[in-house]
Amino acid sequence: MAQDDDGRRALVIGATGIAGQALSRRLLEDGWEVRGLSRRGDSPVPGVIGVAADLLDAEGLASALAGVEPSAVFITAWMRQETEAENIRINSAIVRNILDAVRPAGTVRHVALLTGLKHYLGPFEDYASGVMAETPFHEDEPRLDTPNFYYAQEDELFDAAARDGFTWSVHRAHTVFGFATGNAMNMALTLSVYASICARFGEVFRFPGSRTQWNGVTDVTDADLLAEQLGWAATSPTAANQAFNIANGDVFRWRWLWPRIAERFGVEWAGFSEEPAPLEPRMGDAAEKWRTIAAENGLVEADVSRLASWWHTDSDLGREIECFTSMDKSRRAGFLAFRTTPDSLFDKVDRYRAARIIP
Repeated sequence: MAQDDDGRRALVIGATGIAGQALSRRLLEDGWEVRGLSRRGDSPVPGVIGVAADLLDAEGLASALAGVEPSAVFITAWMRQETEAENIRINSAIVRNILDAVRPAGTVRHVALLTGLKHYLGPFEDYASGVMAETPFHEDEPRLDTPNFYYAQEDELFDAAARDGFTWSVHRAHTVFGFATGNAMNMALTLSVYASICARFGEVFRFPGSRTQWNGVTDVTDADLLAEQLGWAATSPTAANQAFNIANGDVFRWRWLWPRIAERFGVEWAGFSEEPAPLEPRMGDAAEKWRTIAAENGLVEADVSRLASWWHTDSDLGREIECFTSMDKSRRAGFLAFRTTPDSLFDKVDRYRAARIIP
């Protein structure tokens, strides 16, 4: 979908999320007009035109988007539910409602959907138990024989594309490292908060995850790189109607990276020992400790729940299966950007420090 700069009108769904913020910044830099949809209609990214809507209110969503004429729609939002059946019902409805709401304008030429490695690993309820794919994961792997809201979202996208004539792309990210305010599902920030607490209170920076994750090969996704790929796919004919993995392009082991994180924060560290040491049950006093740290350092956010997501990091680091992806398909299609993971992580640390979010 090659298009002139004058036709670059983006609608970012989930504009306040870690991916949505990075994408909004990137699109603005590339000359797009950007409307960012969120429940409250605000955006921490200057230059984004806010749109307020409830993604599950089909009528209200259609009303909010009346007169908005996007050429590209980027769906980066989802809502976690208690069961996979509810994940499927709710998250497929989100995609369906969005695409129904933008249909009357007749201007949409491309829709991008952000998903992730649960495409290969299975849903929360059946996570990593029926994996058939060999690492690195490739995009042509067959779907697992289990219900999965990612598959339901894709099917909504494919049906709408066939009906309405736009091209599509699907982007399967791994664990995302990003700079985003007001969004806690971000391992880079969660680990930074954890390390900062350890540094202030003289605690050991202990790896919380499994033996497999400590020793095994893995990769992650830089949010800014993800944003680059999303923008590239919306304007590149070679990306039309394709699914792409998106990871930094390097691989690493946590047993190699963990000491480097500890060094950056000046803390004593410990690796995997006899069993995992997940963060969520160990961080019961984190709220009080963070208020102390915030007051001592003049930080802009004293509520640790707005910065760290212990369960999310525990989920990623606690897996008992090797996880990394192939970027070959994306490279063959012409997307050659990459990040090195230590640089990616410490760039985010530096940006959080400069913004006075961590000390």
